[in-house]
Amino acid sequence: MIEKEELVDRIEETELEKVQRERDSWEKHIYLEDDTILIVGYEEEESFSEQNPGEEVVKNYYWYWELRDSKNWDVTFDNHDKEFSFCESTVGDYTDQDRVEDIVGDIEEEDVCTWSEQDWIEDISEDIAEEVLEWLETPQKN
Repeated sequence: MIEKEELVDRIEETELEKVQRERDSWEKHIYLEDDTILIVGYEEEESFSEQNPGEEVVKNYYWYWELRDSKNWDVTFDNHDKEFSFCESTVGDYTDQDRVEDIVGDIEEEDVCTWSEQDWIEDISEDIAEEVLEWLETPQKN
């Protein structure tokens, strides 16, 4: 079985890819042994704005992860609890925080996204790895 440190590295190093869904979604596909695939991604949960050009838009995202059978794509375990989430603020095409502040004034993203502490996969990769290793040790129901 895969070691925790190796799994953390693979979770952090695997590239995110855009997923074709109605909402903004990105996923990493990490192939493990025994035809098992770990999917780690984030999806837009909600957006606070009236979508007026030039106005600030705040989007909330949540992280999720799943273990699937890579042959038939059946989900064996998943976590869509939305316990790890983050938000981003943008103005028009500007997503860099400094550019947003130039346009809407001197704000900190923490002032808009007061609970946004899991922006980066590195913030939660160990939590994901621990849960996935527990799943891998759990006998699967047939």
